[in-house]
Amino acid sequence: MCGKSILILATLDTKGTEAAFLKEQIELREHKVLVVDAGVMGVPAMKADVTREQVAGAGGTMLQELLKNPSRETAAPVMAEGATRIITELAEKKKIQGIIAMGGTQGTTLCSHVMRALPYGFPKVMVSTMASGNCAPWVDIKDVTMMFSVADIMGLNPVTRKILANAAGAVCGMAESSVEIEKTEHPLVAVTTVGITTRGAMKAKALLEEAGYETIAFHAIGPGGRAMEQMMKEGIIGAVLDYATIEVSNYMFDALLNGGKERLTVAGSLGIPQVLAPGAIEVLVFGEPETVPDQYKTRKLVRHSPQITDLRLDTDEMIQVAKELASRLGNTKDKAYFMVPKGGFDSYAVEGGPFWAPEADQAFIDTLRRFLPDNIEVKELENDIEDPVFAEESVKRLIELIREGHTI
Repeated sequence: MCGKSILILATLDTKGTEAAFLKEQIELREHKVLVVDAGVMGVPAMKADVTREQVAGAGGTMLQELLKNPSRETAAPVMAEGATRIITELAEKKKIQGIIAMGGTQGTTLCSHVMRALPYGFPKVMVSTMASGNCAPWVDIKDVTMMFSVADIMGLNPVTRKILANAAGAVCGMAESSVEIEKTEHPLVAVTTVGITTRGAMKAKALLEEAGYETIAFHAIGPGGRAMEQMMKEGIIGAVLDYATIEVSNYMFDALLNGGKERLTVAGSLGIPQVLAPGAIEVLVFGEPETVPDQYKTRKLVRHSPQITDLRLDTDEMIQVAKELASRLGNTKDKAYFMVPKGGFDSYAVEGGPFWAPEADQAFIDTLRRFLPDNIEVKELENDIEDPVFAEESVKRLIELIREGHTI
């Protein structure tokens, strides 16, 4: 077996015994271990390869200063920043091939901060007391593997030893994998979609693959679009068919599928070939009906699922959305296309559907044409977004852009 180097990140004053056990388990699998200490106040229970003094210094404050008036509020950001700088550099230089950490609320917050700074595909295992609840604050848009510790991480016992041994096996197995995120001859093409645009997106995906392009699909529910754009920044994705731009309108009106303030700005700023469509842009998504804000209670509501309630934007709101889209696309460097399916922006918005409102859609189209930069060409088709013809035209335009050489 070709030995890998696995990094253990822990506060060795409170988790030193458990870190030593993890180290032993990893070494039993013939891998090397690098231990980084992110503790501050107590005495380390084992020796670290990277000391807390080094971590604090890398975070911009000497440990002696932190200890003068010690508090978690002061120390945690310093240690998180220091550990992030040290560990990302080690990963960039290929000196480590995986990371494992453990903690409660504080430890999970610090260690997952570090993990989120590491690239996609880099093995990340977080053993946490918090892993049975909502993990979004710690995982966000990165491939962090959260493992529930079941018991508090406060000493070794038969249960904790087994769980930590399993965690060690998990990170070792990940590090042993020979599969890498590799660059191919053609750019990897991202496709966004939501449930009510899926048939069109699937057709587009199939057409791209028939043309020789590998694709990666993102569920445009907030984290999906943000993860896609982070992969653009990391050089993984080289072209995008942004079929479902719903994450922008949901950001504007504080709905569930919130893609954040940066959504739709990254591809243009990087010069990545992009074709866009207003997939489900008119839809705001909330939870069960009682969670719909009062100002929308008189709207037509659609129960998308028992836990999801949809409503559509009116004409004035659609104009606001068009202006926001145009503003976000204002930094687009190269030529791009905005494809408009006049027959309906999703399966709910076709004629006879609950969100059919051609006047509101036309107001959106007219505003978009008025405010989009000149290098983004608007193409209107009579089809709806799930019609194969619309998918074919969208793919045709994207391949045209890629072949013109507008690639990263």
